[in-house]
Amino acid sequence: MPKVKVPRKSTSIDMTAMCDVAFLLLSFFILTTSFKPSEALTVVTPKSVSTKPVEAKNVVMIILDKDGKVYFSVSDENPNEKAAVMDAVDQLKSLGLTAEEKAAFSKRNASFIGVPFSQLKGFLKLSAEDAARYNSPGIPVTDSANNDLIVWMRAAQTAFAGDKMNLMVKGDNEAKYPSFKGVIDAFKKNEIFKFQMITDPENVPPGTDLYKSNMDRGPKK
Repeated sequence: MPKVKVPRKSTSIDMTAMCDVAFLLLSFFILTTSFKPSEALTVVTPKSVSTKPVEAKNVVMIILDKDGKVYFSVSDENPNEKAAVMDAVDQLKSLGLTAEEKAAFSKRNASFIGVPFSQLKGFLKLSAEDAARYNSPGIPVTDSANNDLIVWMRAAQTAFAGDKMNLMVKGDNEAKYPSFKGVIDAFKKNEIFKFQMITDPENVPPGTDLYKSNMDRGPKK
């Protein structure tokens, strides 16, 4: 009996619907994804075995670079608090800042302050691009009689009154001790005794007590 050959037919699939779905998904991710801005300050943090994630909201960060310069910043997630900090600083130091100058700090993304109060007004007048390129001298902290960070921390406490303020210190591995001591002194003056250090995580060295403790607890579920 001869074999019956079944004629081959080409299969045509309409991909129009799939293309529409793919385009909608792509549009969704583009519109909802927030990209991390590039850091204006390069800081090489020390390593540690801590795995606690960094908070993203209600964050006040103090940055120390390798030259010992100190910078102050407030999370972009808290625009109202950023504005309140500048209002409080203006009142505490009688700087006479204009509304536009005070708004410059709250509107800039990933903005930080690294100048003494005598230069603050001129710094806030700069455009966002010029401010990012500005060679800031840092907030004075090493002179106990002229520690500007004391006022910045007092302003931060005022701005976050009633809410938990997540205070973080990001220090370069080569940061100078006098600058770090000045930062701690500013915290103490405002009765702030708790903060988090931002570090570069690494694996726990095998054989250490922490390694054995983690092994006894087993993997996290």
